[in-house]
Amino acid sequence: MSDIKSTSANETPAIELTGSIAFRTGEQNWGSQRRMALLGAIAQEGSISAAARKVGLSYKAAWDAVDTMNNLAGEPLVMRTTGGRHGGGATLSERAVELLNLFDRLNREHQRFLAQLAHSGSVPTHNLELIQHIMIQTSARNNLSGTVASVKHGAVNDEIILNIAPGLDIVANITSESARSLDLEPGRRALAFIKASSIIVGKSDDGIKLSARNQLAGRISEVKEGAVNAEARIELPSGQVLVAVLTMESLSKLALKAGDEVYAIFKASSVMLGVTD
Repeated sequence: MSDIKSTSANETPAIELTGSIAFRTGEQNWGSQRRMALLGAIAQEGSISAAARKVGLSYKAAWDAVDTMNNLAGEPLVMRTTGGRHGGGATLSERAVELLNLFDRLNREHQRFLAQLAHSGSVPTHNLELIQHIMIQTSARNNLSGTVASVKHGAVNDEIILNIAPGLDIVANITSESARSLDLEPGRRALAFIKASSIIVGKSDDGIKLSARNQLAGRISEVKEGAVNAEARIELPSGQVLVAVLTMESLSKLALKAGDEVYAIFKASSVMLGVTD
């Protein structure tokens, strides 16, 4: 999958076509760019802990990645020697060296191809990022794209403010480790995923105070009734639409119908974040 990197020059965004290669075993992606970088760092540093620091992974995430690669390969790619919780050393097996060399050769050819493609001018950059987002498949009904406005770090969790439209923000609460892994910093583009079942619908005249961080005002554009549940589509002022699932009893109690002014309410912990590079 190609990645889109945006930079600013005189307030005009410049889009660069880049990409990465990943190896697969069936449906499992295991030879990703980051894991190959981890293998390379282990070869250079001779230590999993030092390699983890070099590529920006936590110690646990690095060990998990090594275990996954070893398991999928059916043989040790990384051989470890004991020496304490964060001690000991690590070396690559002969097969791991071959794998890393193959990945490097393929990656160089891949980058050369992308450079030629971009230089030829045959690839229009307009809407490339949107195309990339559209291609992402997820079970969550609500997918929103935005820019990280701020990050508030905590001891365990971080609070991420994601601007999804001018004057419209949503709040996500994810683990600090996840925030570091995704490299979430102000200005970074990110995707937000919210399950329809996580969204509560409230009428604007309810007068109820809730602790949920996200309470987005909107208007119901459509209500689909089912045997047990109903689906309400809530159009936000920005034109984006959120889908909420509620019981038929709740639908009847609130007397919801198209055109009603409502709030889409969901907890910050119900927002999952992702990035495309």
